[in-house]
Order: sequence, then C-alpha cells, then structure tokens
Amino acid sequence: RGSEITGRPDFVFHQFKLAVFVDGCFWHGCPKHATTPKTNAAFWLAKITGNQARDRRVNRLLRAQGWRVLRIWEHELARKRAPQLVARLRRAGLTSV
Repeated sequence: RGSEITGRPDFVFHQFKLAVFVDGCFWHGCPKHATTPKTNAAFWLAKITGNQARDRRVNRLLRAQGWRVLRIWEHELARKRAPQLVARLRRAGLTSV
C-alpha cells in the first residue's frame, strides 16, 4: 500500500523502490487538458497550483529517501496509449511489465 510512504502514491513497487502516481488532468493541471472553471476561478487556480507544489515537494522527499518517482497523467491510461505507458514503466525499472 502506498500510504506507508511519503505522498500516498497510487502504486508502490517496494522491490524496485518505485512510487507511481496517477495524476488527474484537472486536479494537477495537465498541460494538454487542464481547464480553469469560469466560476470561482481564483479558488481553482490556487487549488491546482497548490497541488502542483505539493507534487514537487513529494517528489523531492521521496527521491531524498532513495525512491524513484513516476508520475502518469490520467490521459496516459487510455488503451490506445498502452504501448507508450508500458515502455515508460519498463524504463522506470519494471522489467516484468
């Protein structure tokens, strides 16, 4: 379970010391798909930039603890993107993918 290490990753591969996060395009400000709601825009901008700052902080903390970090955008989980995602996982050290 990811809750045992900093940042609560979505997937933890202890044997590879790899933490994988799946970031939602809206919540984490995907450069391809991010939108800012028209209502309460200042709130949402602060929320999303806060999420991004937390993501950077968590990445730094995990790396300082010897973990490798892989962040995947939710749109990368689409079936048509499976070959690219598998290639990224293999490059990250998951040889049995």
